[in-house]
Amino acid sequence: MKIVRLLWMQIIIIFLTLNTTGYAASEKLKVVSTVAPITNLIRNVAGDQVSIKGIVPEGTNSHTFEPSPSDIKYLAAADLLIYNGLHLEIPTEKLANANKKPGAVFVKLGDQTISKKEWQFDFSFPESEGHPNPHLWLNVAHAMKYTELIRDALVSRDPANKADYERRANAYLMRLVQLDKAIMTAMSTIPEKNRKLVTYHDSWAYFCPRYGCEVIGAIQPSSFADPSPREMARLIDQLKVAKVPAIFGSEVFPSKIMNQIGKEAGVTFISTLRDDDLPGEDGAPENTYIGMMLENVRTMTKVLGGNASALKGIDPSNQK
Repeated sequence: MKIVRLLWMQIIIIFLTLNTTGYAASEKLKVVSTVAPITNLIRNVAGDQVSIKGIVPEGTNSHTFEPSPSDIKYLAAADLLIYNGLHLEIPTEKLANANKKPGAVFVKLGDQTISKKEWQFDFSFPESEGHPNPHLWLNVAHAMKYTELIRDALVSRDPANKADYERRANAYLMRLVQLDKAIMTAMSTIPEKNRKLVTYHDSWAYFCPRYGCEVIGAIQPSSFADPSPREMARLIDQLKVAKVPAIFGSEVFPSKIMNQIGKEAGVTFISTLRDDDLPGEDGAPENTYIGMMLENVRTMTKVLGGNASALKGIDPSNQK
């Protein structure tokens, strides 16, 4: 059975590699990415100069995502694969390496943004398992570095459009600088005793050091299963001692357990923080990386007793 399965997979790979209608036939540079925030950063730097395909559907657990056979045609046709790295997309990376075309370039943004000494480990990403927390993009300073790396990769593979990539990257970096400063201002309005995050998924390890808050707990173990009763009891006790106003869930990881923990600890449960799921419908102005960050900070400041007025006037929409 195993041999038959492998033979069928080889047939599917050959078929999909040949059947690349629309994507492989394009004369534009072909770029494949993974999670939605990275795909959106690429769109804002590349504009219409490239064909972009993000293969991780929004609302999907990116840590356990495995590409489908239909994704092989995109990976096999890609001139550039731009992804986060830091062990986030291991199945995608393996499949891409097995099907990459000659001359294709892979760019790991996270690995080029921080050193191993700066890796963060926590409850969902314990050091004993060797996989660091990969959510660098929630720190806007790291998103700026991602933008620069994306620009450089595009210029290297498509020098004819260098001026346009550099112009768009410079304009977008200016918007990210504005966003970064506004988040710092908004987060500083939260009373110091409330600048504590308890979340379902450990996504905020790089956000908090940048913006003056502290991650004091996470619910989801490294197995991505629900926590054990003992872990729940420990967290409820911790919440009562810390006296945080709220705990935060995730759009990607809905959890009834969070609601239960909140009730038993006497704190509000907010289920709408986003780490790689962009807000709004596809094409909406807020359906962007900047839109995601604005929504997250508005949610945090409102619940934790701060003021989000510093975020007013920031345009979340993609660059034209």
